[in-house]
Amino acid sequence: MTCLRNLFAALRARAILLGDGFAALFKLVRLIFRALIGGKGPLRDRVLPVLTLPSSQLLAFAVLRAFLPNFVISKRLVTSYDNNGTAVVTRAADVIEVLDREADFAVVYEPKMRAITGGANFFLGMQNTAQYQHDTSLMRLAMRRDDVESVVTPLARRKAEEFASAHQTRIDLPQDLTLRVPAAIVSDYFGTPGPDEQDIIEWATILFWYLFVDLKGEATLEAKALVAAKNLRESIDASVAARKASGEQKDDVLGRALALQAGAPEFDDIAIRDNLIGLVIGAIPTISRASVQAVDQLLDRPEALAGAQAAARAGDENLLGAYVFEALRFNPINPVIYRRANRDATIAASTLRARKIPKGTLVFAANLSAMFDPLHIEAPNEFRVDRPWGDYILWGYGLHTCFGAYINRAVIPAILQPVLARPNLRRAPGSAGQIDGGGTPFPQHFVLESD
Repeated sequence: MTCLRNLFAALRARAILLGDGFAALFKLVRLIFRALIGGKGPLRDRVLPVLTLPSSQLLAFAVLRAFLPNFVISKRLVTSYDNNGTAVVTRAADVIEVLDREADFAVVYEPKMRAITGGANFFLGMQNTAQYQHDTSLMRLAMRRDDVESVVTPLARRKAEEFASAHQTRIDLPQDLTLRVPAAIVSDYFGTPGPDEQDIIEWATILFWYLFVDLKGEATLEAKALVAAKNLRESIDASVAARKASGEQKDDVLGRALALQAGAPEFDDIAIRDNLIGLVIGAIPTISRASVQAVDQLLDRPEALAGAQAAARAGDENLLGAYVFEALRFNPINPVIYRRANRDATIAASTLRARKIPKGTLVFAANLSAMFDPLHIEAPNEFRVDRPWGDYILWGYGLHTCFGAYINRAVIPAILQPVLARPNLRRAPGSAGQIDGGGTPFPQHFVLESD
């Protein structure tokens, strides 16, 4: 009987996969047709804005999962990192396989990380080497897991209440709250305040953009990023020098890193600075963007918004987090995670969807698609707050899961709680109530109103 039930469940999941694929194809064709007949200007300008919407990406991935789950083309879609072609992987099992096989599918960030630090690599751009294990081990001693409950989340709560209270009935979410709280974490917990709050936010945003989002290698952006990198290096160097000169024994990430030098002399001031640069870049844009995109998705779902608000008013951050991260599943900060094939490698071996990935191919592992794969996720198209945490791929997967993923999981609900608790929370009228990147890929403005 168990075998029959498993067989029935497997067949049902595959029927859902195909049904979702056909339905998504119909909706996608209809969206494209409406864009073609209803817009003006070049074809690309009419269709591209429609296809880049999160809802359209979900449709496109549903079609691919059903009919072309893994494919390889010779065209280089990414020119900012060396590669000789592109592969797209959409089913959850295959996305996880790519991200698990670190020796075969490698991170590509090393050249830009070296440009940012002015020489050395950061562990985000390393393979699973002795240097990677050395650096991450030292930084885990400086950035302790139990700090989340005892230090970081209380700090986020205090700052969120302080910043939100200054904007009682109308708040520009990124500028007034979600950028400022992680900047405070960088200042007070990391111990690297920078010369000015806005400076540290701007530098981190540009550098995150340069590292992870700029797929074309834009010369203008690179020039801005190298200036921001120089400024950030000098700022952290100044923080390190000032701490050592003062002799202050402060129990923050910088203070602990300096204390580790006694037993690890190779962990010199430059090595500390380079590791802190990586943490700063990862903290501010990630937390802010995730917070804003989650709220945006909640506002599109009145029932989910009501549940999130009830949790916020009750002070239940665990339940609030369940709503927030389920909302983020529908529009994560990165819909794909990219890796480069170190050698010829086959994914999904011994299946009909098996594909050989040639050495040098840049592989897009579509984590957005994986989180909606009915072969892996129960009722993927439903908004549910009872999903196991393992269903989510929000901060990467495997060796290169975001170093601060456990911080993100704790502080994002704490940041959003004072705003989501407000009565009659709604978008501001007109374009102000929509996410505005301000010329960047990150939310810069998103105005909410309440009673």
